[in-house]
Amino acid sequence: MADSCDSSCSSSQGGSCGSKESQQAALAQQENAITRSLGKIKNKILVMSGKGGVGKSTVSVNLALGLAQRGHKVGLMDVDIHGPDVIRMLNLKGTLEQPATKGGLVPPLKYSENLKVVSLEFMLKDRDQAIIWRGPLKIQAIRQFIADFDWGELDYLVIDAPPGTGDEPLSVAQTIPHVKAVVVTTPQKVALADVRKSINFCQTVKVEIAGVIENMSGMVCPHCNETIDVFKTGGGEEMAREFDLPFLGRIPMDPKIVMAGDDGTPYLSSDADSPASKAFGLVVDAIENRLPPVAAPVKLNMVSSCACSGGCATSK
Repeated sequence: MADSCDSSCSSSQGGSCGSKESQQAALAQQENAITRSLGKIKNKILVMSGKGGVGKSTVSVNLALGLAQRGHKVGLMDVDIHGPDVIRMLNLKGTLEQPATKGGLVPPLKYSENLKVVSLEFMLKDRDQAIIWRGPLKIQAIRQFIADFDWGELDYLVIDAPPGTGDEPLSVAQTIPHVKAVVVTTPQKVALADVRKSINFCQTVKVEIAGVIENMSGMVCPHCNETIDVFKTGGGEEMAREFDLPFLGRIPMDPKIVMAGDDGTPYLSSDADSPASKAFGLVVDAIENRLPPVAAPVKLNMVSSCACSGGCATSK
């Protein structure tokens, strides 16, 4: 994928991938592939936060699983290039050595009949290998996640982004028209301060915010199964009111969530009666209500960034 472009660029004269005309043709071909792929996806959801450690991947995985369990066709795309987790959280074992589809596209990993998954981790021979890429390679990888994989018809594409407002969420915002952001926070003031940057990011790049989720809101006692306020609660809801944003719900901390993620058994499939599982269910309800599976028009935004590490792509 993107690393092949990287190696070819380094061997070309002046660090460029062929002629300007061939670059433009390749970029146009990829744009068409992205447009075709996105045209089959009704809702695109970017799960993001300005703060690390707030549980974005946990929210992404359980949101995708919850929607799939309700009969929706769902894709889960992990664009956290340096720290991909969703493959391990779902205990998926596949590799890229699967036969391509009729159109030459790569089939995503299949978790269930209704849930497909793509992550850079399942393209690596060694899953502990460090990904040492600059921005252009990450941008190209994300574009290839859309253009080169056979997502098919989807009701929802859930995109798990790394923390912050850098290359990955910006690439998603520029590449996927009509993407909606779900902002994840914890109740603490430090986390809320960082998450405000994510909200401002969305406003700057014109990404609509579908809502705010307050994660780790209180803690489920392992003995009595009641929720207690260890780190306080309500900060995310208050921030949503401050910015006039929909509040999608609060999810308490639960030791079982950690164990489920480590064991590769997603929480919504492991304990349906706990307070945290019920809270996830209410969040899925809110997403279904705000983003029903209805097709939206697709109009591709051109990305003004280079497509390989040699800086060879032309800008528009």
